Amino acid sequence: MKAMILAAGRGERMRPLTDHTPKPLLKAADKPLLEHTLKQLVSAGFTDIVINYAHFGQQIADYFGTGAAWGASIRYSPEGDYGLETAGGIINALPLLGDGVFLVVNGDVATDFPFASLHQQAVDLAHLVLIDNPPHHPAGDFALSSDGKVAEHGATKHTFSGIGLYRPELFRGQAPGISKLAPLLRRAMTAGQVSGEHYGGFWMDIGTPERLAFLDGYYRQEAEPR
Repeated sequence: MKAMILAAGRGERMRPLTDHTPKPLLKAADKPLLEHTLKQLVSAGFTDIVINYAHFGQQIADYFGTGAAWGASIRYSPEGDYGLETAGGIINALPLLGDGVFLVVNGDVATDFPFASLHQQAVDLAHLVLIDNPPHHPAGDFALSSDGKVAEHGATKHTFSGIGLYRPELFRGQAPGISKLAPLLRRAMTAGQVSGEHYGGFWMDIGTPERLAFLDGYYRQEAEPR
């Protein structure tokens, strides 16, 4: 299964750290954030990887190159200076992702989620990993039913982790350009075509310099993520 790491965000909340460096190359425990994620994916058997980029993105391609040093084969999907949002970025990269189910991971999250478990996951149009609502997002995003279906509304809502499996058909008929993922997911949820799972382990959105500093300390105290 191919995997895509979303690395095209501008990281406005990280300024001034991102004034000259793309957010995925900011470091925690002396390694770029993107390197931690790449190593996790390779360890879990995802070696054919697509990385999109925009803001200072050539720095990402220069750092990781072909990916051979990490046991990966990396191809890049440039998006200009400003990026295409999540769905737009995936649509732009579809020619590199093939005809089967693929994994997409946000490049600005840190987690010890066991990615290898996703290789055997059945997927209709999408399968989402949901987590407990963090303090900065208490309302959550989606509800998870007892039969494993994800819905927009429900008694208890969880936060989308930024980890998902998708079929290319989810994006069928969508024009290239800037577009968000949530509307496509909601449409598929209405049709009962989105499944999900809840993960209760370590996860964080590295959205501010303070969270980056916390992650740096976490990685220095803990073993390398799985």
